Amino acid sequence: RVGQIIAIRTKVNRAFKTSMEVGIKVTVQDVLTNAEKIVSVAYATYVAKPVGAAKVELKPVELLSTEDHLEHSLAIERRRIRLGYVQVFQKLMQESNKEGDFYAGEEKDAVSTEHTHVQSTELVLPPHANHHGNTFGGQIMAWMQTVASISASRLCRSHPILKSVNMFKFWGPSFVGDRLVFNAIVNNTFHNSVEVGVRVEAYNCEEWIKDQSRHINSAFLIFNAVNDKGELLTFPRVKP
Repeated sequence: RVGQIIAIRTKVNRAFKTSMEVGIKVTVQDVLTNAEKIVSVAYATYVAKPVGAAKVELKPVELLSTEDHLEHSLAIERRRIRLGYVQVFQKLMQESNKEGDFYAGEEKDAVSTEHTHVQSTELVLPPHANHHGNTFGGQIMAWMQTVASISASRLCRSHPILKSVNMFKFWGPSFVGDRLVFNAIVNNTFHNSVEVGVRVEAYNCEEWIKDQSRHINSAFLIFNAVNDKGELLTFPRVKP
């Protein structure tokens, strides 16, 4: 919160052939007691910006501590799970396309997901971009969180609290001058939590006129909400 001190610590856990996993740990410090508590943990995958057509091959990471060795081992497992997710979802999408619309039941008092659809358009300006002219990934994530939060709030009628961001993927870059269109919608509710899917499409001036978008980002954001007593609120069921 405002006035608190946060510390952000990052390190490369493991370098694969052309990609690397970077661990990110965020803690908040109590200024009166100096006690620290964890706010967030994340793992980001990076590749080096290629020179020409060839990919940049990375050197192995030198492991100095027991923690380094542990994270090095876990990184290969996280990579396996991440790649497994992609295969599972591709298979599910193929099966659903064959079977058509498999949603059958209509629960009483279910809320239509159409009611939760939120769209926002942002113009990428120089402060939103790095020295290469590419939009900051964190800026895109912040915009995605805003539209997803509004989408979730239409179900809980409260201020949703972001719990996790899953399968956040950069499919392509965006640049200064691009228009970014964010579409968010509730995918499903799970009693005390809700999943909101967000898709981001980019347009330069020519693409905007021709209505030819570039899909650059997708993510699934999980929210819950609490009442004045701090108790978790129950989300209504939704009708796709």
